[in-house]
Amino acid sequence: MRSEQNALTDGGIWKGMLLFALPIFLGNVFQQFYNTFDSWVVGEFLGDTALAAVSSSGSLIFMMVGFFNGVAMGAGVIISRYYGARDYKAMDRAIHTDVAFGLVSGLLLTVLGVAFTPTILRWMHTPATVLPQSVSYFRYYSIGAIFTVMYNIFVGILHAVGDSKHPLYYLMISTAVNIALDLLFVGVLRLGVGSAAMATTISQGLSAVLCCLRLTRVDAPYRLRLKSVRFDMPSLRNILRFGLPSGVQNSVISIANVVVQTNINAFGDAAMAGCGSYSKLEGFAFLPVTCFTMALSTFVGQNLGAHKYDRVKKGVGFGVACSCLMAEAIGVLFYLLAPQLIGFFGGSDEVVDYGTRHMRTICLFYFLLALSHCLAAILRGAGKATVPMYTMLLCWCVIRVSYITIAVRYVNELTTVSWAYPITWSLSSVVFLIYFFTADWIHNFDRIERKNA
Repeated sequence: MRSEQNALTDGGIWKGMLLFALPIFLGNVFQQFYNTFDSWVVGEFLGDTALAAVSSSGSLIFMMVGFFNGVAMGAGVIISRYYGARDYKAMDRAIHTDVAFGLVSGLLLTVLGVAFTPTILRWMHTPATVLPQSVSYFRYYSIGAIFTVMYNIFVGILHAVGDSKHPLYYLMISTAVNIALDLLFVGVLRLGVGSAAMATTISQGLSAVLCCLRLTRVDAPYRLRLKSVRFDMPSLRNILRFGLPSGVQNSVISIANVVVQTNINAFGDAAMAGCGSYSKLEGFAFLPVTCFTMALSTFVGQNLGAHKYDRVKKGVGFGVACSCLMAEAIGVLFYLLAPQLIGFFGGSDEVVDYGTRHMRTICLFYFLLALSHCLAAILRGAGKATVPMYTMLLCWCVIRVSYITIAVRYVNELTTVSWAYPITWSLSSVVFLIYFFTADWIHNFDRIERKNA
């Protein structure tokens, strides 16, 4: 029996999208809260060097999981299409192939992360004072890479069928577990910076298990049967067709961000700690971006599957506007409270100064970040994943790295590095807007849908 309450193909557009996006928003609040709490505990109990070690690993972690998460996004588009079209047999094959892909990917990432951590961190010019703790943190995190991948796979399936509430409940539980373990491992037992990563690994594993239990027990066409987890080659090719562009995009952009982090590392421990504190706070700006990008991809995918093209056109404007307005409101708040927010992590005055300058250079441009991500999500939901891939590879990778490589030689200051983000967000937004308002696809969803079928 189909769970009609999960469909986004009927009812009020704004109500359906908000009811779907709100649990994602709240879930990401909890996830970002425990990520931030990790840094606060490390900075409070272990000092600036340990905080710098955690901070230097952020870009590397995204690089490690970004490709596979991008492929999972492609699977979500496929599943949402089949769900909207009520093609349950094809959806079933896609779900079990998606899970099989996640298991293989997670195991591979675990092995690679544990084996090559020191080499990669040295490539990033991580200072010798920070390197041992960075290796410890990232290796413990790598042990749980399979949990991270599987959690994203399971949540992607649930989101694709319109269920954003259960992932929220599971994140609330895992957040409480993570906070308790952080305080125990770091604050009470003083086990070092690696124990903070282990706390995250355990809580992420719990979330993955809870999502898996939900999928194996739900009475719906998208029920997961562990015995049926295997690769169906036509489904895998379809998933890769939609997901590979996003995976490549995430990987290359993450490499560009590693280059950014490498340049930040060159300014020393205080800059690493200050910018790392900002990166934890920046996650809150991603909250409206993430929830509406997921909502838009699922909304577009389901309604295209149901051939409701006018509904798609009405929904995309609402989602983009909400995301941009909410992201910019957070940006203004960050600008006004920058010193207090960075100082929350307990660093020295120098750390706070670096973090404040970095934040104030970037935060007023969050609406451009939201705009680029939302338009990319709409295109992915419409099956045109290569357009955001090429746009973001050009703007967020090639131009970003080129800018930093050239500009830092002439103006060797942290704010020079910081400007890489607003500049490249602006460029990608312009490219997306030109495409949206000049290409004819936006007015011909039905033709595009037949072409992609």
